[in-house]
Amino acid sequence: MSRVSESPHQYILRGSGRVLDEELYWDRVIGFLYGRVREEAPALFRAVTGSRMTGILGFLNYDFFLGGRLTGGAKFLRRMGVDLSECLEPPEQLNTPRRIFQRKIRYESCRPLPEGSDAIVSPADARVIVGSCARYSAFYLKGKLFTLEELLGRESWLDRFRECDAAVCRLTPELYHYNHTPVAGRVADIYELAGEYNSCNPRAVVEVATPYSRNRRTVTIIDTDFPGGSRVGMVAMIEVAALMIGVVEQCYSEEGYGAPRRVTVGMTLQKGVPKSLFRPGSSTTILLFQKGRVEFSDDLLFNQRRREVRSRFTLGFGLPLAETQVTVRSLIARPLGSKSSSNADFSYYDERSSR
Repeated sequence: MSRVSESPHQYILRGSGRVLDEELYWDRVIGFLYGRVREEAPALFRAVTGSRMTGILGFLNYDFFLGGRLTGGAKFLRRMGVDLSECLEPPEQLNTPRRIFQRKIRYESCRPLPEGSDAIVSPADARVIVGSCARYSAFYLKGKLFTLEELLGRESWLDRFRECDAAVCRLTPELYHYNHTPVAGRVADIYELAGEYNSCNPRAVVEVATPYSRNRRTVTIIDTDFPGGSRVGMVAMIEVAALMIGVVEQCYSEEGYGAPRRVTVGMTLQKGVPKSLFRPGSSTTILLFQKGRVEFSDDLLFNQRRREVRSRFTLGFGLPLAETQVTVRSLIARPLGSKSSSNADFSYYDERSSR
């Protein structure tokens, strides 16, 4: 058994700086699947991470096994930190696992946009790591989380994103599962790439080389350099399917969740509104920014380097990669050289917690 598989996984709660243990669903099963099964029975491993089996596992986990645990629901929801007061639906309607994981929230009030039109915001309630993908950066990801060529899947966009900056936003099952637009812009391209359905459990991510660029995913290229746009060049938003995630549903809506539309080339996107939904479970959304166009929030960069956080990513990849839990529509970056200060947005950040 590897050191990674034996270790817990921790993350940092934004604002307070508290270090929390993540409750990893099916962790032992994932460990067995990505250890012994992958090594000794590769055909079975390929079948489990295929599209047909991921649908079956999703049903068993969210409609069958977990359904028994959620009878009454309230105890489970409290333990997982789900705030029912922010949900649009009344609690009595959130009576199945799928309804809970696909819940809608009052995001305008409980996830307000930050001040400043130049803010680049998180696409999801997620645990985030950020940095530069340049070869000599501390965040160089080739052979780790993804390879750019495979992730984008189209050579036509590769040159635009060489040595890009990236934000990897990992959703966990209890979190709100809508993706929102991180920037304002016009859709230059959108396409789906076939692939596997590897788990986004940190253990699986460490064990399988570049899993995010192997999984099924939707790539949306957003041009932000036009009047009313965020003015940070091209932005790639990549929604990655995963084990027990059979569908990434495009459902863009400018007001609440009403009248959802598929995202198409040429469509103008507002910032911070619902764009897609993972059905259901845990998955990942990756943002790519052209080199030299953005600077990430100081607290995210500081947290990431905290070596006392027991992160499986740090242990598995040999570089400090502690995740910070952020909320959808919260500030994660600004245009490089912006007059707005990212430090000012997090003046309450408690550096004492890292000592």
